[in-house]
Amino acid sequence: MAVDVVVPALGESITEASVGQWLKAPGEAVAADEPIVALETDKVAVEVPSPVAGVMGEQLFQPGDTVTVGALIARIEAGTAVASAPPAAPAVTVEAVVPELAASDAMIATGHAAEVAATHEAISPAVRGLIDSYNLDPGSISGTGKDGRLTKGDVLAAIEAGTAKVKAGPPPAPPASGRGAEVAVAPAARREERVRMSRLRQTIARRLKEAQNTAAMLTTFNDVDMSAVIEARARYKDLFEKKHGIRLGFMSFFAKAVVLALNDVPSVGAALEGDEIVYKDYADLGVAVSSPGGLVVPIVKDAQAKSFAAIEKEIADFGKRAQAGTLKLEDMQGGNFTISNGGVFGSLLSTPILNPPQSGVLGLHRIEDRPVVRDGAIVVRPMMYMALSYDHRLIDGREAVTFLVRVKEAIEDPARLLIDL
Repeated sequence: MAVDVVVPALGESITEASVGQWLKAPGEAVAADEPIVALETDKVAVEVPSPVAGVMGEQLFQPGDTVTVGALIARIEAGTAVASAPPAAPAVTVEAVVPELAASDAMIATGHAAEVAATHEAISPAVRGLIDSYNLDPGSISGTGKDGRLTKGDVLAAIEAGTAKVKAGPPPAPPASGRGAEVAVAPAARREERVRMSRLRQTIARRLKEAQNTAAMLTTFNDVDMSAVIEARARYKDLFEKKHGIRLGFMSFFAKAVVLALNDVPSVGAALEGDEIVYKDYADLGVAVSSPGGLVVPIVKDAQAKSFAAIEKEIADFGKRAQAGTLKLEDMQGGNFTISNGGVFGSLLSTPILNPPQSGVLGLHRIEDRPVVRDGAIVVRPMMYMALSYDHRLIDGREAVTFLVRVKEAIEDPARLLIDL
């Protein structure tokens, strides 16, 4: 008996999605509640589970197709005990894989190609996307799934442990043979690849462009001496981790500093709705994190009421789930201010773009030793540039500068965070 699979409810105000990847092929065995397809919404990927155990049947849409909530997308043949064997992988010839190899290397190349094909057969499309985004060799990662298949958890654990190996580059060109002999080497083939933008990437592009077109964006800068925070972190990081089970990072300091600054300059955390300004007495902070599909901004809700440890745990959890593609829609809904840390990628300075309908975003950058003047003497200090982009329709320059100075003061003297100064 065939059981219909329909697009589930995807969250408030979301009516459609794109088919990202089919996680099961027709004829493949499926367990009840096992994900069979990944759908991409405007914000996150949603895996749709099978309602029954059986065999994957008809798939009514292709990757990239748009589907609406409630639409029939697939059928499961319920109760079938044995799935038909999947089609054999196409033969891979030496000429197709490594055309420039000499005949003496043919056996090695054929064995390697077969090994690669066998390895990829056991990888689901979702896991393959994660592997490809990091250019990893799947053979270097141990699988813990059924029949030794790789799971997202296996890949992330290998990345964190440093055991996952990056794929080797192309072999070097052979040396010239004989004195003075020149061997003509054919130029490498010039290739282009067209990849359809994911719905997430399309949404990111649209929202960023809307922010530029709608808001009167302006950016103000300041620098901050990180000496006090670095010293505090070095002094307490071991005790902090022992007590709370999480590392003490810099983001919790900046989150608490932003909370303090929002109290003093509430317009930076406000929003424009028509001809009204909506002020908020809470700090729902968006924290920009990278995912294989692009930058996403999950929300640390009520940061003003959370401890350093709670903030660090929440941010760490967001980062792991962003890489695994398991963030939920509710994780990214709301928010009245965003912190974006480009410094983890080596950025020295940037002008971050607003995340509508928010009116402010704080850009953090790399920490580097620079000469500064202190008490009339030139000394070296670990300095960071900060950038505050804001909507000038709502926030005046004086308010923006004051906000950034409040953050600077709190970071350079962390005791202010404890006594609300």
